[in-house]
Amino acid sequence: MSTPLDTRGDPDVQLMLEVQQGSQAAFRQLFEKHAAGVIGFAMQFVKIRARAEELAQEVFLQVYRTRERYVPRARFKTWLYRMVTNACLSDLRRPEHRIHIRPLDPSAGLDDPPAAAEAPGQSSEDIALGRETVERLQDAVARLPAQQRAALLLARVNGLSYEEVATTLSCSVSAVKSLIHRATVTLRDRLEEEKV
Repeated sequence: MSTPLDTRGDPDVQLMLEVQQGSQAAFRQLFEKHAAGVIGFAMQFVKIRARAEELAQEVFLQVYRTRERYVPRARFKTWLYRMVTNACLSDLRRPEHRIHIRPLDPSAGLDDPPAAAEAPGQSSEDIALGRETVERLQDAVARLPAQQRAALLLARVNGLSYEEVATTLSCSVSAVKSLIHRATVTLRDRLEEEKV
């Protein structure tokens, strides 16, 4: 059985311990700090902003409902993203996700990919090329197997260590390294193929 973590190094663990004692303000702080990241992570799986927001609400509701059983055995972010990953993977097993769902009208606004950063002096052609590259990369990530996508996003986008990703995905560190390596190779190959 794992021992509780020394909570002094993670302010989010401290907040969660306050939530455990009934602090609504601490829960609000955790929600405000992590909601956007949780929604962004879920979007990489479900592709529809409204559903990603629903999943985020479900996860934070679960955080609140399980607060009395919370024992800090990892960073709060690791614990939270384990719940988010499980929710996303469960959602993908729903029958309606057996067909790849994509918004029909990306100009609708909510599901737009982020705009490429515009540096001073960039031509409109450079900006358009940057946006196209971002869209191609997002599409390639969306086509990765769910476990590879989760490992890659947790490590590269959400900044979790390999050990934290392993805890989140309930696998070994070597399995995480393998998942991320395979995801990286697949992305590189797909993007190279599309250039031709």
